[in-house]
Amino acid sequence: MISPETLRRIKQVEIHTRRLLNGALVGDSRSAVKGSGFEFDQIREYQLGDDIRFIDWKSSVRTNKLLIKQYIEERSRCIIIALDASSSGLYASGARTKYHVMAEVAAVISLVADHGKDSVGLLLFTDTIECFIPPRKGRNHVTHIMQRIFEFQPRGKATCFSAALKKLMSLRRKDTLFIMISDFIETFHDPEQEKLLTALSAKQELMAIRCLDLLEHTLPTVGFLIAEDLESGEHVVIDTRKHSTLNAFLSYRTQEQITQFKRHNISCLDISTTRPFIGDIIRFFRQRMAY
Repeated sequence: MISPETLRRIKQVEIHTRRLLNGALVGDSRSAVKGSGFEFDQIREYQLGDDIRFIDWKSSVRTNKLLIKQYIEERSRCIIIALDASSSGLYASGARTKYHVMAEVAAVISLVADHGKDSVGLLLFTDTIECFIPPRKGRNHVTHIMQRIFEFQPRGKATCFSAALKKLMSLRRKDTLFIMISDFIETFHDPEQEKLLTALSAKQELMAIRCLDLLEHTLPTVGFLIAEDLESGEHVVIDTRKHSTLNAFLSYRTQEQITQFKRHNISCLDISTTRPFIGDIIRFFRQRMAY
């Protein structure tokens, strides 16, 4: 049973997403590949190399020309969303937490995949695998994914990408796009994670969607702050008067991640908790997935 609050969020995301999907940003789900697909396109003159099984003999007799039926091939791809549900996502300097935004990002991707008639699955992880929904197609399936995302309560607190990467490696699906949604506070410095990332990126297309709060880009100068690590519970005192040093460190960390992503041929899309993101996601799918 879907709660009223979850239903409200699903409908809100769906309205905004489908409004953009039905506009000029995105086309239909048909590919430009001509062949033995599912949807009839046209009848044209036979060309050398065409499959003779698709010759339209009745039309050929009527016109005294050799004619062939041409079809537009429908794609059959798979998208797996790996969503970081660790406690660092609970941070917010404004009205919405990072996980609130990342959950909506995952919901939008599910709707876009459904629009493109692609199958979509969900992997929720912390330092362990919290939930896995195998990829399928259909409106009911996407609604189930969105409900799970919005109502999810994780058991773990910390982030460990190893568990998620091992699970993705075990799926062994062809023509799959793996999308990892995280704040990436925990990076891939561990040798095991680096090895897994190298192996996975060599076989499948990977994308990273990085969601950070505004204050994780630039800290204001407000004197001493007591900060808590939401994953470990550790407290630390920060002197924000060292403004340039702190912000230089934050900038270095994000740039280091970009360098690491590029090394593994992983495209990265940055999402802010204070800026609309649906159009950015749809434009990515239009450019990279030919929607």
